[in-house]
Amino acid sequence: LISTYTANLAAFLTVDTTKLPIESVEDLITQTKIKYGTLKSGSSHDFFRNSTIPVFKKMWEFMSKNDVFVANTKEGIARVLKGDYVFVLESSWNEFYNQRDCRLMQIGRLLDSKGYGI
Repeated sequence: LISTYTANLAAFLTVDTTKLPIESVEDLITQTKIKYGTLKSGSSHDFFRNSTIPVFKKMWEFMSKNDVFVANTKEGIARVLKGDYVFVLESSWNEFYNQRDCRLMQIGRLLDSKGYGI
């Protein structure tokens, strides 16, 4: 009984005192310390490049002026794990990697939702 109470208390305290510096794309664009990017090519890259939505246009302006694009997903994840970098990728890949590495997490809502079929 005591060990269960201690474990629950520790988990509660950890969650309660931890504040993520970025919780949304709005948080991301209003700061300059944490860089963010996508793959050098692909649907996420094209989404930002072609967007007419102001917040995503602002993100594209930042990304196109900074060295934030990566050649592949492995490079993007490695850059995230070094710190001060957010790797934006498709949600299905995000879920895949998050389930395999507890150091990774999705932050915020989906940016753009599209259906597809096979």
